[in-house]
Amino acid sequence: MTLLAEVVRASAAVAATSSRLAKIRVIADCLRALAPEEIEIALPWLSGELRQGKLALGYAALKSATVDPAATASLRVKEADGIFQALKTTKGKGSAAARDGELRNLLGKATAEEQDFLLRLIVGELRQGALEGVMLEAVAAAAELPAAEIRRAATHAGGLPQVARAALSGGKDALQKFEIRLMQPVLPMLAQAAEDVAAALKELGRALLEWKLDGARIQVHKSGGEVRVFTRNLNDVTARVPEVVSALKDVPFSLILDGEAIALRADGRPHPFQVTMRRFGRKLDDEALRRALPLSVFFFDCLLCDGRTLMEAGAGERRRALEASLPAMLLTPSLVTDDLKKAEAFYADALSHGHEGLMAKALEAPYEAGRRGAGWLKIKSAHTLDLVVIAVEWGSGRRKGWLSNLHLGARDPRSGGFVMLGKTFKGLSDETLEWQTRELLARETRRDEWTVHVRPELVVEIAFNDVQQSPQYPAGMALRFARVKGYRPDKRADEADTIDTVRSIFEAQA
Repeated sequence: MTLLAEVVRASAAVAATSSRLAKIRVIADCLRALAPEEIEIALPWLSGELRQGKLALGYAALKSATVDPAATASLRVKEADGIFQALKTTKGKGSAAARDGELRNLLGKATAEEQDFLLRLIVGELRQGALEGVMLEAVAAAAELPAAEIRRAATHAGGLPQVARAALSGGKDALQKFEIRLMQPVLPMLAQAAEDVAAALKELGRALLEWKLDGARIQVHKSGGEVRVFTRNLNDVTARVPEVVSALKDVPFSLILDGEAIALRADGRPHPFQVTMRRFGRKLDDEALRRALPLSVFFFDCLLCDGRTLMEAGAGERRRALEASLPAMLLTPSLVTDDLKKAEAFYADALSHGHEGLMAKALEAPYEAGRRGAGWLKIKSAHTLDLVVIAVEWGSGRRKGWLSNLHLGARDPRSGGFVMLGKTFKGLSDETLEWQTRELLARETRRDEWTVHVRPELVVEIAFNDVQQSPQYPAGMALRFARVKGYRPDKRADEADTIDTVRSIFEAQA
């Protein structure tokens, strides 16, 4: 069985190079050395993820579990994964102590380098530049198969790890089982951002425009009388959304559909995203919640219709198949045009109904499952706030050595202090990273292992989609999809936006 140290060395080598080819070579070599059952464990690690998902361990829990590192490497890949699984599944009375014990056990068996790797993996700060495209090509190189075949299999399988194990264990023949089929969810296609409607039309020309709804992304499979509903993370939530099942009961076709489930007010305007998500947070059947917060469903894509796979077809052809299969009331409003005035009027209409904005899709673009395809562009109206940097975390991977993840605070006019609303490292160029590292270190007041606390002096303009409820932060609110637009050297900290302004945005949404 493989030592964790081998994966850690590969991770460090990937982070140390900017060469895509070098990253692919290092990862491929690492994958070849793994036992088949280790591939599905270590491959997500090399992407900076755990196959168990988030473990809900905060910095305080990690700090309390700090132990001296082991002198020599002995921790095995499967052993570490087993402890991660225990950390994920341990719940109920006494679970905090049990999880602390598991974490100490894990870290006590790890060398200093392994501890650093494991801790950054747990908190989601293990960014090595091994993004999905790199990982996919590395699997192809390790299995000596064309990348297109690996990508196609991963699309149909709903993920890369299981495809990697099959490809490295059984070669090309083993990939044949990964075909798109009913009741097996596939990864959703994602979109890139466009600055505005004009930029989207300039990029795509004549395009399919659709209202962008801020609901819960769902994928629905229908075969005969059976309907199953999956989230964007491919979790089966059929039992929680009976309205979606009911909406399709009279549709005579076998289908795989992509769409949004969303909670609407009586006037047809959407509730905030967080309100819709209450319906997906309940594990048990909750009739009262369904009555109080009914869901509507709108579909915008069709991946399979009556046995015919449509993923390679263009967006325009898929939309026509969708319209031929479903009643109009189940479709997102759409428009095909290259006329800027018509497109901007359609955008304004979406916003006037309370929705996020538009999706613009190239008419000939295929459905690129699991990828942020250039054929899909999202156009959204974002809020901005001027906030103050109150602390910052050290970066990792390509950003190692720079202060990266900003802690953002709104001014509290009553206390004169600042109330934290979340963190972001998005939108920062290398030039900005270098500048803010220098400027924030000059304002340092104290630090711990990950975080540098600073004098609240630098104002930064932050774009965000909305304000969501969050028990994690003092005001009970957090910014959703926050990203840096730029620093505001023209503003003093006492001119930053207040927590009252943030609260008014939150209340207006609700």
